[in-house]
Amino acid sequence: MYFYAARQPILDRNKELYAYELLFRDSLDNVFPDIDGDEATSKMIEGSQFSFSLEDFLGEKPGFINFTLDTLQKKYPRMLPKEQIVVEVLETIQPGKRLLAECQDLKSKGYVLALDDYEHQSVWRHFYPFIDIIKIDVLTTSIDTIHQIKQAIADFPHIKLLAEKVETNQQFETAMELGFDYFQGFFFSKPEMMQTKALSPAQMTLAELLYETSKSEMDLTTITAVFQRDISLSYKLLRYSNSAIFKRRTEIATIKQALVVLGQAELKRFLSLLFTAQISSDKPAELMRLSMTRAKFAEGLATLHGTESSKAYLTGMMSLMDALLDEPIESVMQKLPLAKDIKEALVEGSGVLADYIKLMQWYEHADWQQASALIEQLRLPANKVPDAYHEAINWANEQMKVMGDS
Repeated sequence: MYFYAARQPILDRNKELYAYELLFRDSLDNVFPDIDGDEATSKMIEGSQFSFSLEDFLGEKPGFINFTLDTLQKKYPRMLPKEQIVVEVLETIQPGKRLLAECQDLKSKGYVLALDDYEHQSVWRHFYPFIDIIKIDVLTTSIDTIHQIKQAIADFPHIKLLAEKVETNQQFETAMELGFDYFQGFFFSKPEMMQTKALSPAQMTLAELLYETSKSEMDLTTITAVFQRDISLSYKLLRYSNSAIFKRRTEIATIKQALVVLGQAELKRFLSLLFTAQISSDKPAELMRLSMTRAKFAEGLATLHGTESSKAYLTGMMSLMDALLDEPIESVMQKLPLAKDIKEALVEGSGVLADYIKLMQWYEHADWQQASALIEQLRLPANKVPDAYHEAINWANEQMKVMGDS
């Protein structure tokens, strides 16, 4: 039996990660016969108790989880730590005495509560003392209505507003001006400004190494020479090769030995991590984490598909480079010595590597129908793809810890 989930980041006004919304399903196949909210929430609770830990998906951040009236009355939220979740009251629940009683009870026990897809009604005023966050769909809610909501909650300054469906930088800026505190959507994965950013010498060195390691025959002598002319890079290589995540007992004494011990696949991961980390130094950490998750997920997809996994890994890692450099992906690809099919996938959206990128995006948006159709089209084993995604998330979390310790 499998348990599947996806997550969507929620950012604060500084574009830093505040939380995730967890989007749970039983399997890719089972979502097409619509399962109701009660069943979805029940399966999520069951999964968190027996199949995975919340930390696997959340790290140290809280997770927004949908609850129906029935699951609230069954006290399901109490099965999860109040420090780890935000109880999200589904928009399908009508405000009434039973819901109010559950909100009062949860608030008294220290839980954070959010109203999902909020539609303004005066009756919600009775709930405001117990509600911490109100989520508003900015695509369907008018600015006049948003001002009405702000006026209605003026006497409750503890309530924060969360903008949902923020897909562009303009929508983000408008929501900022309207006073929203949190933002949910994929606006942060697109360039905010169309400008060119020059790559530093260190970044160009890493790009050179990425190119050398992407060749079918790796020239160890050339790669060793590149490392030896960069002290900082050599130090990071030695530090990484001795990392506890590899659980090796061999002591590394030379650059060449470190390269041999790591091997081509692990070396490529290390280089792409460093390259992305350098470029994203002034970007939200979540963007770095998402790049690494994509890289590992692409590698897993390629392994399942029987294609070249190292090339898929590099494609996934590079897929957010436009956001990291604040410039079009076409311009970024002109600067980097990457394989032709990687550039075609990222610039033109063509080829099997581009299909992997699409599948990642469907997963990130929890669009299981599109994901399932593409999995079928690629003839991937549907029961193994969710596991590859879960493994990618865990791996990215571990890498973030390693990079943070470097």
